[in-house]
Amino acid sequence: MVDILAAVTQPVSQERMVWLKGVRSVVVKVGTNVLSDANDQLDDQRIAHLASQLHGIVASGRKVVLVSSGAIGAGMSLLGLKTRPKDLPHLQAAAATGQAHLIETYDRHFRRFGFHAAQLLLTANDFKNRSRYLNVRNTLLTLGEYNTIPIVNENDTVSTQEIKLGDNDRLAAMVANLIPADLLIVLSVVDGLLTGDPSSPESRRIPIVERFDEDLLSLVGASKSSRGTGGMRSKLESVRTATAVGTHVVIAHGKCDGVIESILEGKDVGTFFAAEQQAIPAWKRWIGFTLPPKGRLQLDAGARNAVEHLGRSLLAIGVVGVEGDFEKGEVVSLVDSEGEEFARGLVNYDAVSARAVAGKKREEMAKILGEIPYDEVIHRDNLVVTSIPTGQA
Repeated sequence: MVDILAAVTQPVSQERMVWLKGVRSVVVKVGTNVLSDANDQLDDQRIAHLASQLHGIVASGRKVVLVSSGAIGAGMSLLGLKTRPKDLPHLQAAAATGQAHLIETYDRHFRRFGFHAAQLLLTANDFKNRSRYLNVRNTLLTLGEYNTIPIVNENDTVSTQEIKLGDNDRLAAMVANLIPADLLIVLSVVDGLLTGDPSSPESRRIPIVERFDEDLLSLVGASKSSRGTGGMRSKLESVRTATAVGTHVVIAHGKCDGVIESILEGKDVGTFFAAEQQAIPAWKRWIGFTLPPKGRLQLDAGARNAVEHLGRSLLAIGVVGVEGDFEKGEVVSLVDSEGEEFARGLVNYDAVSARAVAGKKREEMAKILGEIPYDEVIHRDNLVVTSIPTGQA
């Protein structure tokens, strides 16, 4: 194996050591490009090395979950496809063929260390439905009691646009929120977040991002990876999701030998994104950072301040606009006058009723609806601030 870690690793960072202290659960996401060789086939030696590193995490007393791409790429090779299919049936056929081969390869290498691969194939519905969400969480936690390493992937064999998660960067962040994990390691074929185009000799790796700034997205384009579905923009959006709920994230080069060990030892490898706040309760992680909003409520300045800074519930009088078609109990975004989201919550009224009572006082609501089933449009217990706190961007 080529040892390129020395070229991108600096001595131990004391800042990282402080942040990594107490890490007990880790989610590792590995991309298709990391797992593929020059011939677009599964790199058996790379998977063997990854298995050794995952065993090292377990041996250190930590829990680990692997989110692995590579099924479609592996299936393409087995089916003799030269380019990634564009139509859904052929993509699903490649996924169905490749997933079996991918898991068999992992399991074969895990067994060298006395472990087995445990496969979980998920769709967006497994995260939207609260009962299924908890079932997935309980399965992952229970697997941690045995000599298994859970391997999570999107169920590409059945996923359609309606139930598709998008890419495994997003899936990894959602799994990290689900467990919850203290650390998310994203292994790609770049050294981390760079100051410019990776092909430019002037681009430099950014070692640490202490607070996520939306301007970071301006450093990257919207391009996707050559074999997979994600790109650096996708990774940064997933970083935002994970760090917002108290999970540290590292993006690093997955083809560097010993990269995971170096990360956990606090060495300056890749880009370290520090968690922005203390971990929030599982219920609010599910509301704010897992479910896709079904609509939007536009608030006036006073209502935004009450929700975002004073910890208040949302009352109808503070709502100035309602968008979308949603039912009672579904997630909606709370936006300001510019349309910028700053919170999400489970709404107590459907879209028709919400439009009827928007901007109204309690006594007016009673006349319109005949009764007031809820004083709040969204109760504080079912509301999560998603914006970057003022002064921390």
